Amino acid sequence: MQQLSYSQEVIAVDSRAENITASKHIAVVGVSNRKFGGAIYKELKKRGYNVYAVHPTMESFNGDPCYDSLKSVPADVEAAVVAVSPASAEKVVDDALGRGIKRLWFQRGSDFTRVVEKAEAAGIQTISRKCILMYTQPVTGIHAFHRFLARVFGSV
Repeated sequence: MQQLSYSQEVIAVDSRAENITASKHIAVVGVSNRKFGGAIYKELKKRGYNVYAVHPTMESFNGDPCYDSLKSVPADVEAAVVAVSPASAEKVVDDALGRGIKRLWFQRGSDFTRVVEKAEAAGIQTISRKCILMYTQPVTGIHAFHRFLARVFGSV
C-alpha cells in the first residue's frame, strides 16, 4: 500500500467523507440511548438526513421505526454508519453487500481494521477512526473544534 503525505491523506479522507455524507438516506447500525449510535442518529436527523435506526432487538428509536438489520431497511438507503463492535460489524458488511450499500462509515472508538479490509476488498467505500459528525455539514461546536485539532496535529 502506498504511503500518502499528510496533505494527500486529508484530501483522500475529505473526498470519501464527502461521498458518504452526500448520501441523504443513511442507516445508523447500533442505535441505543446508552451508546454513541443514538447520538449520531439524532444529530444526523437534526441536520436533515433521512436516517434509519438499526438495532436487532428494538422496535423503535426516538419515535421512529427501528429495523433489525441492514437487510430490512428501506431500499433507498445509500450508506450506513456502523456503531457496533468489530465482531458485530462483520455481519453489517455482509448485509451491506447483500443490499448493494457501497458506503460504510465505521465510527471511531474501536479497531475495525480487519472488517474495513473485508469491506474494501468487496468494493465498499469506507471511513474508519473518524467521527462522522466532524464531517457532516454544518460542522459546529465540539465537532468543529475536534476537526480543527485533528488537522493541526496531523490526524485528519
